[in-house]
Amino acid sequence: MNFFTRGTLAATFGAVLLGTAFAAQAAEVNVYSSRHYDTDKALYQNFTQQTGIKVNIIEGKDDELIERIRTESGNSPADILITVDAGRLWRAQNAEILQPTKSQVLEQAVPAHLREPSGLWFGLTKRARVIIYNKAAVKPADLSTYEDLADPKWKGRLLIRSSTNVYNQSLAGAILAAHGEKKTEEWARGIVANLARAPQGGDTDQIKAVAAGEGDIAISNTYYLGRLVGSSKADDKAIAEKVGVFFPNQNDRGTHVNISGAGVLKNAPNRENAVKFLEYLVSPEAQKIFAEGNYEYPVLKQAELSPVIASWGSFKEDELNASVFGKNNEEALKIMDRAGWK
Repeated sequence: MNFFTRGTLAATFGAVLLGTAFAAQAAEVNVYSSRHYDTDKALYQNFTQQTGIKVNIIEGKDDELIERIRTESGNSPADILITVDAGRLWRAQNAEILQPTKSQVLEQAVPAHLREPSGLWFGLTKRARVIIYNKAAVKPADLSTYEDLADPKWKGRLLIRSSTNVYNQSLAGAILAAHGEKKTEEWARGIVANLARAPQGGDTDQIKAVAAGEGDIAISNTYYLGRLVGSSKADDKAIAEKVGVFFPNQNDRGTHVNISGAGVLKNAPNRENAVKFLEYLVSPEAQKIFAEGNYEYPVLKQAELSPVIASWGSFKEDELNASVFGKNNEEALKIMDRAGWK
């Protein structure tokens, strides 16, 4: 074998090795996710089966993942951040760890108000923040808007979790966008004045307290009630039967809707695969899994609803862009603190 042949073989072998290494890299996507739902595993498995791209998952708390990515900087293996609430997506955006994504698939599937205008992040599911009421104590005709919950007629009857909860910060952020600082603070003070007890626990705890008669109404994301309805436990089902769902502000701007969402990270090593994965997550198949697995509303209009949430009926949603109330979280928390909302 002459030198030329040996050199050609070496070059060819090197190219094969390089191609193999590239293929290995190209066949995966690394996801940092704060979604802690076992049903999401079906999404990852189905995507891999369809594309051959392996999904590597790192799970953690929202703010911890954002800080981890920021600290890892250019060395981060992460391609995608999946998190819940527009407030946290705004935090990721503000930390400058995301890059804009241009995708016709994503832009057609995700309504404009559920995605960041420049493509830094996209909503994957919707969570309506509704009024849960005790059927024995309250009639739907008694209810109307979020603003009405500050009326003295609800004194000692309202249950809601802490102001430190990001869902409440986003709700207050939407109120802030609609009415400005002064009226939002007046509203927050009215909420505090009407509390049946000091804020404690999560949304499920508020629903259980309403069913137990500790208060007549509560604010909760819809999927928490969906879990109780779909539970295998008789006690959970009994709680769900005692309460009803009311969608506020149907005669004006609509019910506040928050999201879980995702964005491609600035230093994503597998960017192309990351975009493919996001596009899969808004497909009819994936949206159905989201809806049935955790009782969330799909962002894709033509996707099937879970029978549980479909039973609550259709509603008009507030189309304020999620980036607006997400950005308003910080100011909303200051307002709630001034109002004594602990």
